This record gives sequence, C-alpha cells and structure tokens, in this order.
Amino acid sequence: MFDFTHNFELHNIIASVYERGAIVASVGHGYCGILNVRLSDGSYLVNGKILTGPSWREEKLALVSQKVPYNAEELAKERGADYIRWRRPYRGSAAATNGLVTGHNNSSSGNLVASSVCDELDRLDSLKAKGSEPL
Repeated sequence: MFDFTHNFELHNIIASVYERGAIVASVGHGYCGILNVRLSDGSYLVNGKILTGPSWREEKLALVSQKVPYNAEELAKERGADYIRWRRPYRGSAAATNGLVTGHNNSSSGNLVASSVCDELDRLDSLKAKGSEPL
C-alpha cells in the first residue's frame, strides 16, 4: 500500500506479464500494487475487472484509516474496477476476472486464491486451445 502504488518499474513488469497472457494475482493490500498499472493501450489493468481486498470499512474498524495513505477501495473504483466489498468484514474471499485474481485478506490465500488461479489457468488454456485470445 505504501511502496508499490507508485513503483512504475513494477507496473511495467506487471503489464508486460499480463499482456502476454499470464495471470496477475494479489492478496490483501497487495491489490494496491496493481491499481496504477496501465496496459499498452493506456487503460488501467483493473478497469472493468472484479477485484477485492481490504475495504475502507475494514480500515476504519481496525482503526487504521487515519494511518493509511489513501482509500484503496475508492481508488480501485476510480480506476474502473468492480470492487467487491464482502458483507462480513475480515472473511476470506477471492475474485477473478480475465487473468486477474485477488484475495480479500491473508485468510484468502490458501484454498480461495490458489483455486481461483487454477480455475483461471484452466480457462485460459481452454481459450488458447480454441484459438481465442485469452485476455
């Protein structure tokens, strides 16, 4: 949240990997590192994609909203993401859209994010086998 948001070298690597058909995944506040990633057409990687991560409500409940540098949930929405806020705070969950997989928090990383990445790999393989562009 503090260091990857403005790391444009990292953003270029992520964009390059994504545009070659690889999956980009994050867990928890890791989604902050992809919010400013722009693809070669100038659009944001997260634009039009479902994603999740710690919500502003959770930052407030944890009493850290005054300590974090920005409202990541709001920034995700500004970048065109379909941000999913789960009804029950701190519960593990994952979201996947077109090669982007995000996990809500650390308890999401095991089965939820891992299985979502596997599902995305299967989906991409199926599209490639049909001769379709995966992303």
